[in-house]
Amino acid sequence: MPPVPHLTTALSGPILELEKRILEAMPTIEHWFRGKWQSHTVPFYCSVDLRNSGFKLAPVDTNLFPGGFNNLNQEFLPLCVQAMMAAVEKICPDAHSILLVPENHTRNTFYFQNIAVLQGIMRHAGMNVRVGSLLPDITSATTIHLPGGNSLILEPIRRKNNRLSVENFDPCAVLLNNDLSSGIPEILKDLEQIVIPPLHAGWSTRRKSQHFFAYDSVAQEFAELIKIDPWLINPYFSSCGKIDFHEKKGEDCVAAAVDEILKELKEKYKQYGVHEKPFVIVKADSGTYGMGIMTVKDSEEVYKLNRKQRNKMAIVKEGLSVSHVLVQEGVYTFESINQAVAEPVVYMIDRYVVGGFYRVHTGRGMDENLNAPGMHFVPLAFDSSCVLPDHEALPDAAPNRFYAYGVVARLALLAAALELDRSSPRSS
Repeated sequence: MPPVPHLTTALSGPILELEKRILEAMPTIEHWFRGKWQSHTVPFYCSVDLRNSGFKLAPVDTNLFPGGFNNLNQEFLPLCVQAMMAAVEKICPDAHSILLVPENHTRNTFYFQNIAVLQGIMRHAGMNVRVGSLLPDITSATTIHLPGGNSLILEPIRRKNNRLSVENFDPCAVLLNNDLSSGIPEILKDLEQIVIPPLHAGWSTRRKSQHFFAYDSVAQEFAELIKIDPWLINPYFSSCGKIDFHEKKGEDCVAAAVDEILKELKEKYKQYGVHEKPFVIVKADSGTYGMGIMTVKDSEEVYKLNRKQRNKMAIVKEGLSVSHVLVQEGVYTFESINQAVAEPVVYMIDRYVVGGFYRVHTGRGMDENLNAPGMHFVPLAFDSSCVLPDHEALPDAAPNRFYAYGVVARLALLAAALELDRSSPRSS
């Protein structure tokens, strides 16, 4: 199996030029990023889903509660530990004990492996870490057995006054790996301990459209910096509210947004000599796990959804109804492994890229969402880091492609920092 999925389109034209520009501008780019991190609070951790179409490299989703640390290359764990040290020192210099709070909605073994790896990274960074569960049926310390002989202990969280604890453990900070899709539990409100990420980073308040609005300004500035067309790294998007797929409400807004984006895409595809058919992704404006997403190639499709399709679009994680959607330019993925389409996912702790993996799905097409249930979902860990490009090699050599991925992922990270600054209760 190749270390980097095969780019099924010929590596020429826009993406080759983009990767060359990124490599050539590396000192300028890194200096620019250093300046940005001095003036913005970096999210504690983050993962970014990218799509490489051969003519475009762009983020399509940014997750502030990443749940796939178990998929990273084990050889890069020292990078994770160093980055974790920096992240903790910045947020809580005196931190020595942290309460890690996982998701409620899943008992998935792979997810618990993610929690175990995250706990291990923090322990290697010098933290005492215990895992506290918000599940009501966890009333005493409960051991979860994991593949490979490892285990994870979940403990019931207790609140006394404005502090959270588990038995004989009074943490100085609370780290959430729970994206708060169903709202902010009362037990997490008004704590005197530092909560990271902040509560307003959760999906109960966060909107993908707000993130991409912030990303739009970041991409524009970066494109001017290295003198490229911002569209090469930036997907068009719009958003619609007051949506009810069951009652067919809000469809006109969605259809109009699809028409506008397809019109703009046809012009761009013509400009760059792209012969593929443009498409649009319509997805819930908040939430994760690949729910509430559909691919659209004609606005008429919005009006012709059958009952099953409407049900799929109307409900997302934890049974929540969809009332707002993001209408986003579809970015093809022309990377494949053994005839299965693949997309890179880049992981960051603080401002540091610590690795990533390829999401591979044999049951999906190059114009479909790959973050979906499927027996053939195979994470393939990056085999080299995203921080050491090889200037003597071709732009598409693995270290160079990974560096380009790391740059675009950090643009999304910067956009998340701007987004959280703007949505902070302190800024309102």
